[in-house]
Amino acid sequence: MMLKAYVFMTALLAPILRLHLALRVRQGKEDAGRLSERMGHPSCVRPAGPLVWFHAASVGESLSILSLIGSLMAQRKDIAVLVTTGTLTSARLMGKRLPKGVIHQFMPLDCLPWVRRFLDAWHPDLALWTESEFWPVMLSEIRMRRIPAVLLNGRLSERSARRWKKYPVLARTLLSAFRFCLAQTQGDATRLAAIGAPDVALSGNLKYASDPLPAAPEAVEALSSAIGGRVCWLYASTHPGEEDMAAHVHKVVAEKLPGLLTILAPRHPQRGVEVAAMLRAEGLSCAVRSAGETIAPGTEVYVADTMGEMGLLFRVVPVVVMGGSFVPHGGHNPIEPAQLGCAILYGPHMFNFKAVCADLEKEGAALPLTGSLGLAEALQHLLVHPEAAAALARAAGGVAERNRDVLGEILSRLHPLLPGGRA
Repeated sequence: MMLKAYVFMTALLAPILRLHLALRVRQGKEDAGRLSERMGHPSCVRPAGPLVWFHAASVGESLSILSLIGSLMAQRKDIAVLVTTGTLTSARLMGKRLPKGVIHQFMPLDCLPWVRRFLDAWHPDLALWTESEFWPVMLSEIRMRRIPAVLLNGRLSERSARRWKKYPVLARTLLSAFRFCLAQTQGDATRLAAIGAPDVALSGNLKYASDPLPAAPEAVEALSSAIGGRVCWLYASTHPGEEDMAAHVHKVVAEKLPGLLTILAPRHPQRGVEVAAMLRAEGLSCAVRSAGETIAPGTEVYVADTMGEMGLLFRVVPVVVMGGSFVPHGGHNPIEPAQLGCAILYGPHMFNFKAVCADLEKEGAALPLTGSLGLAEALQHLLVHPEAAAALARAAGGVAERNRDVLGEILSRLHPLLPGGRA
């Protein structure tokens, strides 16, 4: 009954949702030229033949499926691939990273007429969703149309599980759209099964199978040259509250290491100017990458507020601090710097990557910290003793390499559901 009411309400709210999208365009959160995709209108023609649809909510999820898409296309050249994402940032990134021939569309809002329009246009032969995207209208339509669907890299936090348990019938109905669910961790598998997910199995984290983030060699050479021989570190994907910490940590460590360069990469690049203004108010000399400013001898903080360059930044620093971990955001993917030879530090709020952090900590491959004082002390130690940073980086790289085989297991499970396979 609850699901039917929700579906009915979304149809009634379509005019309001149009206004909502228009507001998001003005806020810079939607692409005005592709807004019709959010209402289910295709921006290109569906290719003939079988089509596999991947859905990934945002940047992290979309990066995690790239290797799987590449392997699938190599095995089945007859299959077309559609990828949907829900954020402007992920769409821009997919425009740069998707293999040739893969189609990207924005996911339509979960509104009945828009969902139906999308499915009518694309009529996928297989739907592969990642992590914890459970849109009621879309999943209901997938189930009613009997489109084979699988949840990949399934993740369900304890908090989300408690919320879903309040609506057990709704949870079971929505999750019944999936033929099976492949979970990142045993804890995720247990929680998914507890709310009614069918045929849950542990596959491991698909992010381990991702290729290292790319960077142009000439860009690496240019940035390395600009840094010169200066001691430097990177605070990657920071959120509000963490830039203030970075300023404090920089000042503390710079007392012992004159000439220290801090590279600060805001998670949302549009915050770059705001972040630089705050740092300057703290008395720090900044250069802003998006403004074309370069690292000068007197630059103390380099604000790397550009899209798709984390692979570049990881290649030019010995030590990385994970953003979103010193504020309760859940952290960001530590596998990425592990693959690129970085020593990794993070705060107490890495709850979105609990299992990965456990893997790293078990092997002594990352340093978990609690606050700015601990961060300053650990950072200073690693920068003064580069051999310690190198040992930490080698251990992290080993963890990443040992877990890469997750891709083969996932492909073998998917094979019977692929168009032309034997289900």
